[in-house]
Amino acid sequence: MRLDDQPHLCVSSSRREFLGAAALALTGICGSRLSAAQIPTAPVKRPPNPYVYKFNIGGIEAFSISDGHMLFKKGLDLMWPEADRPQMKAALEFNRERLDALPLYVNIMGLKIGDEVALIDAGFGEQNPNPDFGWLAEGLRQLGIKPEQVTTGFLSHAHSDHLDGFVDKGKPAFAKAQIYLLQEEYDFWREPSPDFSKSKRDKKPLSFMINTVRDNFEILKDQLVIAEDGQTCFHGAVTILAAPGHTDGHACFEIRSGSESLIHLSDVVHHHVLMFENADWTVAMDHDPETAVKTRQKLFKEMANEKTRAFGFHLPWPGLGTVVPKGDQYAWVPERFSWGS
Repeated sequence: MRLDDQPHLCVSSSRREFLGAAALALTGICGSRLSAAQIPTAPVKRPPNPYVYKFNIGGIEAFSISDGHMLFKKGLDLMWPEADRPQMKAALEFNRERLDALPLYVNIMGLKIGDEVALIDAGFGEQNPNPDFGWLAEGLRQLGIKPEQVTTGFLSHAHSDHLDGFVDKGKPAFAKAQIYLLQEEYDFWREPSPDFSKSKRDKKPLSFMINTVRDNFEILKDQLVIAEDGQTCFHGAVTILAAPGHTDGHACFEIRSGSESLIHLSDVVHHHVLMFENADWTVAMDHDPETAVKTRQKLFKEMANEKTRAFGFHLPWPGLGTVVPKGDQYAWVPERFSWGS
C-alpha cells in the first residue's frame, strides 16, 4: 500500500560515448599506410557505449547502466570474520585480484515494456560531486529514455548508492515513478534510533547517513509505495523478494518473462570472489551479518541448483552471470558480452 494508506494496484509499470569516427588519414597500422581504397567513405558504425549494455529477459528489453565505481582502501579490513582474512587473501591472490583495496561496481538494471521503464535502484545521483559516481542519468540519455518514462522504481534498500539517484536537486528525479520498498526498510530508517549494534561498519558517519535517508524519504513521500514480500509489479514482470541481513528490509528481485528469469542480487553479495568463495564471509556494511549469511546461503543454494541467471549490483559490469557450485561453496561465472543481436 502507499504510504498515504491509499490502495494501489502494483501493475503499472554510456556514461561516455565511444569517441566519434576515427581520423581517416591513419598511418602506421602494422607498419603500413592505408590506401585510398581502404579509407572508409562513411562514418564507422561503432559498437554501443560500453557503460550501457542492452540484453533481454524473455520478451523484456533490459539494460545495465554503470553508475560508477567505488574503491574501499581498507581492503580486507572490511571483511569478517577477522580470523579468516588469511584465507580471503589467498583466494584473492589465486584469482589475481588486487589486495590493497576492494573494488565495488555500481550497476543499475533497467527494464522496458512498451514505452514504460522500471529502474531497480538508482545509484548515487547526478548531483553527487564525485565524478566516479552518478552516471545513471547520462546512461538514460544515451538510451533516449526521458525521466517521465520511468514509471516504476524498486528500492532494494536505502543506502546512498541505491537511493540517492531517485532524488535530484531536492526534488524527485523521476516524477511519475512509483517507488516500491519493503515495510521493514522504511520502518528501520524512521525509528528514533536505528539499531546498528550488530554492524561492523564505522559508526561515525551514521548520523549523517540516517538524516540523508530521512530527507530523501520526505522528498519522495508521495511516490513511495510499501510492498510485500512476494508482491508482483511492473506488468507482472518483477517479483519482490525479502532478503534481509544487509539491511532489515533488504530486497532482491526476480524478473520473469515467458520461460526466462533472472534474479537481481542487490547487496546479497559485494565482491565477485569473496562471499562466493565462502558464503559465511561478510562485509562491514551489513547491518546484521548473521542474517545476511543465512540469506546468502539460502539464495546461492537455490540459484546454483537451478542454474539461475543473475545480476549483481556490485559485481563487475555489466553484472550478468550465474552462481555455480564450487565444492561446498560457490563461484561467480560472468556471462559473455554480446554486442550484436
